[in-house]
Amino acid sequence: MPRFVIQEHHATRLHWDLRLELDGVLKSWAVPKEPPSEPGVKRLAIPTADHPLSYIDFEGVIPEKEYGAGVVRIWDSGLYELESRTASKIVFRLRGKRLQGRYVLIRAAWRGRGDWLFFRTE
Repeated sequence: MPRFVIQEHHATRLHWDLRLELDGVLKSWAVPKEPPSEPGVKRLAIPTADHPLSYIDFEGVIPEKEYGAGVVRIWDSGLYELESRTASKIVFRLRGKRLQGRYVLIRAAWRGRGDWLFFRTE
């Protein structure tokens, strides 16, 4: 099964980086509020640059004046099962230490910026 990580990132603004192992890289989204643990709670997820798979275990301090400067801690990690994937919707089941259950990332076309929504369905 592929892996996932959610990193709590104390950068200019506190956010959580959701990273899914897909296509040989970590597909990544910045989530401005704590990831949802209960069904029905929706969170904005802003796509960011893909990261190499080696970044899945990263915890530490990104030095000032570097992109993403700040403290990074692993908030949750584990395996996930991909149920379906299209260009605008990814459905997966997380098996993490904190988050367990069926989650969806769906492109929020109404925002016009390519942002996504991240939420738990069950």
